[in-house]
Amino acid sequence: MDYTRREFIGMVSAAAALTGVACGAEESGGSADALAGDDPLGVRPDFPVVSEGVYLNSPYITPSPRQAIEAAQAFLEAKARDPISLGNMLGETTAARQKYAQLIGASEAEVSMLFATSDGENVVTRALDLKQGDNVVIDDLHYTTTYVLYSHLRKTRGIDLRIVKNKDGAATPEAFAELVDDRTRLISVSWISHVNGYHHDLKALADLAHAHNAYLYADSIQGTGVVTLDARATGIDFFTSGTYKWLLGGYGVAPFYVREELMDLITPDRLGGLSVANELENHEFELHSDARKHIYATLGFGSVFQLSAALDYLLKVGVENIERHTVALAHRIHQGLTDQGYRVNTPAGNRSAIVAFWHDKEVEKVKTAMEAARIKFSFREDNTQIRVGPALFNNGSEIDRFLEVTGSLA
Repeated sequence: MDYTRREFIGMVSAAAALTGVACGAEESGGSADALAGDDPLGVRPDFPVVSEGVYLNSPYITPSPRQAIEAAQAFLEAKARDPISLGNMLGETTAARQKYAQLIGASEAEVSMLFATSDGENVVTRALDLKQGDNVVIDDLHYTTTYVLYSHLRKTRGIDLRIVKNKDGAATPEAFAELVDDRTRLISVSWISHVNGYHHDLKALADLAHAHNAYLYADSIQGTGVVTLDARATGIDFFTSGTYKWLLGGYGVAPFYVREELMDLITPDRLGGLSVANELENHEFELHSDARKHIYATLGFGSVFQLSAALDYLLKVGVENIERHTVALAHRIHQGLTDQGYRVNTPAGNRSAIVAFWHDKEVEKVKTAMEAARIKFSFREDNTQIRVGPALFNNGSEIDRFLEVTGSLA
């Protein structure tokens, strides 16, 4: 038979009951962290990663909670025993779009599903039909995809690519304003930079873009799920986020936001069976006119179910609570590293969970020390920098352990 959404959720719940999975600190029945009061958000029992050591590598890949993994596992189990119908899979896609819209302060009609973060910027730039004489303004804290895309458009379309140079780890709206003019078509930023966690002021950048009849695009993969966002209030025009980082999901699905007033402007770059809203006579079709028009073919539905459960989790915990907790831990790391004499690449007081710093040590010595303390992190910039990022499941004692190691290396 086909599973309804309610039946599917029931199957997930049953799987949780059979495996004895905790559904929160209040149900953990004696979590050491909960008893010690070192689990401020009451989430650590839901994250198996906490038993593996100190995981501070969430800017790279954020571990999923058990509930999201169970949803993906239940989907696969159904695929093996009694596959879920396309209609029900599309129904779950709609549910995930609704939850994501709630998370970012948007409407369901403004949220689509793509396959990866980079899809969104490709869709937007194709729709804008950039030409010779147009310019795009980005900064040097962006992700590689953006440089590849606009370098190609510079060669093939003759656009002018302007790059803001960060100063002390920050690329301010004032710095962007120096490069924006009336030939600017688009400003593009990584909302939270993967380089150092710098938090761009989206409202100021949107105002700057709109003052010149341009648009603002953001890669939001390092922000959504860990930093609060009201898309409508910021005035941002478009953004995309893969889900394997702070959204606690998997791979192959990426929510794509287009501001409602610009929906007609951003035309889909490809079409397929799922583009159809209504089938007419003689092989004619009425296509979706809202953000669904960008969903043209079969999605990675296992990841959709995983994302839907992850969004439930985030909405329950509250992104505002996650932001408050993780940013406080990041500030604690920043201060500790500064006190130890490290040069930190993240601006002081920055509002994100990411901290990057130069270590000036032998790489193998750093690896050995971190591995001995069971700490996961990322080397960056040809191993000259270390990047860490506390997530909702991290706590103060783990930050202390990390700073003990960096202190021993200082």
